[in-house]
Amino acid sequence: MNLDFLLPLEEPFFEMISDYPEMSLSHFVTMHSKNDGIPDLQGVSIAIIGVREGRGAVDNDATGFGVDAIRAEFYKLLPGDWSDSIVDFGNIEQGASLNDTYFALQKSVSFLIKKNILPVILGGGQDLTYANYRAYDDLEQLVNVVSVDSKFDLGTLDCPLNSKSFLSKIVMEEPANLFNYSNIGYQTFFNSQEEIDLLESLSFDTYRLGESKDLKIVEPIMRDADVVSIDIGSVRMSEAPGNANASPNGFYGDEICAISRYAGISDKVTSFGVYEFNKIKDIHGQTAQLIAQMVWYFIEGYHFRANDYPYCSKDKYLKYIVPNKEESMIFYKSHKSGRWWLEISPIDNNKYKRHALIPCTYQDYVDATEQKIPERWYKALRKIN
Repeated sequence: MNLDFLLPLEEPFFEMISDYPEMSLSHFVTMHSKNDGIPDLQGVSIAIIGVREGRGAVDNDATGFGVDAIRAEFYKLLPGDWSDSIVDFGNIEQGASLNDTYFALQKSVSFLIKKNILPVILGGGQDLTYANYRAYDDLEQLVNVVSVDSKFDLGTLDCPLNSKSFLSKIVMEEPANLFNYSNIGYQTFFNSQEEIDLLESLSFDTYRLGESKDLKIVEPIMRDADVVSIDIGSVRMSEAPGNANASPNGFYGDEICAISRYAGISDKVTSFGVYEFNKIKDIHGQTAQLIAQMVWYFIEGYHFRANDYPYCSKDKYLKYIVPNKEESMIFYKSHKSGRWWLEISPIDNNKYKRHALIPCTYQDYVDATEQKIPERWYKALRKIN
């Protein structure tokens, strides 16, 4: 079993949370302990995994050692009206090499996804997103990656894999399982125009910080994601000081929690990670508290999943056909949730089948009726063709 890489939470941690109230999450989540071993997987929906690895975090290497500080704040919180079973599988320790840690995380995440258990990854540098992405190799499907980050982290082709270059490795290295990459919250002065142009030429979706604060834009992006990776440095320093690369600008705490909830409520998201937390920089535990609340909101969103795509047949939608000069566009509106999808032209290639319906907004439908073709439709067509 590939959970053998996960070590139990340590006894001092259990002593610390032993006096938490009975109504808190410390009594709601089943934890991996030395005495009880790895929790039973039967009926589990969400699994928390800590990763004590910071060697790939550029200028922020202490990020591998603060995951229990996040747990301490998370387990103080009270659960919502949740029926989902949540477990904490403990921590992946540093391997002999950074690649060993990547391998352990990749195999652990792959194992859980195959068991239909959603991993929540905490701690370490954002380069761990690469290992998370590689976990989908065994599933033989194209995936969508969404990164909430002020930077694209492209690096250069000859740059070693780290938190500032992991995206280029995801895009360029074989096997190529990436269908779409989306960035939410990038800040232009941290990214070169060449990088911005490159991502545009690849038909990827990038949204500046100002655009991303309109959360109506964020929802359909998250609805189409498989992997969600959040760099806590995307949150402004005043809200989340626990990051050596924190910036004065970024999302507010309530905004990043709303984004986390959208990730949770997405029917397609099958892994979620928050990275780059540096306990040494964290004044009064503020960042640990915020990440704990982000995880809480992610789980809250998960509880309210509508399961209306890709789980329903098309007769569960209201179909709208919009004629235009090029070809008619077909929209679907879910009877269950009121959310909208846009159909791409008939797809013969099986590897693209699960991308035949792309999430969109009501405004996309309105634009189409006014003969304005949604940009997301063009981009999806370019990827398929």
